[in-house]
Amino acid sequence: MLMNVRTLSRLKPGLQIVFILFACFTAGAQAVKLMQSDKTIRVEINGKLFTEYFFKDVPRPYCYPLLGPEELPMTRNWPMSANPSPDYVPKALPTEEHDHPHHRSLWFAYGDVNGMDFWAEEKVWHKIVHEKFLEVKSGDDFGVIKSRNNWTANNGTIVCTDERTLRVYNRPDNERLFDFEITLIAPKDKPVKFGDTKEGAMATRVAESMRLSHGKKPGEGHIVQSTGARDGAAWGKRAEWTDYYGPVNGKTVGIAIFDHPKNPNHPCWWHARDYGLFAANPFGRRGYEGKNAPEGGLTIPAGKSLTFRYRFYLHEGDEKSAKVAEHFADWAKQ
Repeated sequence: MLMNVRTLSRLKPGLQIVFILFACFTAGAQAVKLMQSDKTIRVEINGKLFTEYFFKDVPRPYCYPLLGPEELPMTRNWPMSANPSPDYVPKALPTEEHDHPHHRSLWFAYGDVNGMDFWAEEKVWHKIVHEKFLEVKSGDDFGVIKSRNNWTANNGTIVCTDERTLRVYNRPDNERLFDFEITLIAPKDKPVKFGDTKEGAMATRVAESMRLSHGKKPGEGHIVQSTGARDGAAWGKRAEWTDYYGPVNGKTVGIAIFDHPKNPNHPCWWHARDYGLFAANPFGRRGYEGKNAPEGGLTIPAGKSLTFRYRFYLHEGDEKSAKVAEHFADWAKQ
């Protein structure tokens, strides 16, 4: 409800007070609210759960669930559903594949950091360990989670650190919008190399019903990129954005990830799989283009850093009805 100052001045004093109190109450009710517990930060938009940020006793921080338009669950529940958050239990857990246990809803990790695998969870584990929060702030327009994390080898050595910021926006119920910014920081005494592999990096695993295929059986989902590449042709290609959409509980919804034009190696490569994995990868050139391609990867000099920015746009419909390209263009100008 909006009213300009001139119109407000025409109301009787008593009505002015009522209106102001109502406006304040409404603004508070529509805020992005962050509530921290021992292991998670619960994120609510307009009083409704959007996600929880898991940061303690986990292989790496991740967000689960990811509830999109009309509170539809847009990421796979397994393996988190085996030990769900007390604040979110899937109402009707569908039959889900139990592959790739490291595909934890939404996360950032990489498979070759100084030769160590921080992506997978099988065999030897190297973990991304939460150190501390730098900011946790609710707000009427957006909420912010900023943290510092240590990429820790299984022998306890800190290989590098990161400072990440999640900014969740207060948007209409037919969309969800948030930004993920991460700064990777090398130790003062040695460089860090993010090698060339397909296993990474800014990732999500979409809901089972959104998959492009289920083994040899076609699914109802679709993948589309800024270049026009679609479905199976999208894997390993470079693009400014990729959108993965399909049905959830009978309604078509999608997740678009935007790669910011100022990111190193923009446009990035995309690890977009038919079984639901969906990741922006700025390092893995040979991992996608083959051994004859120039070597990818990036080395961060000792004491220096690299920053990457991504936007997630959760929407109704396909990429055209949701105007994904227009949303990316607006964001890229910022």
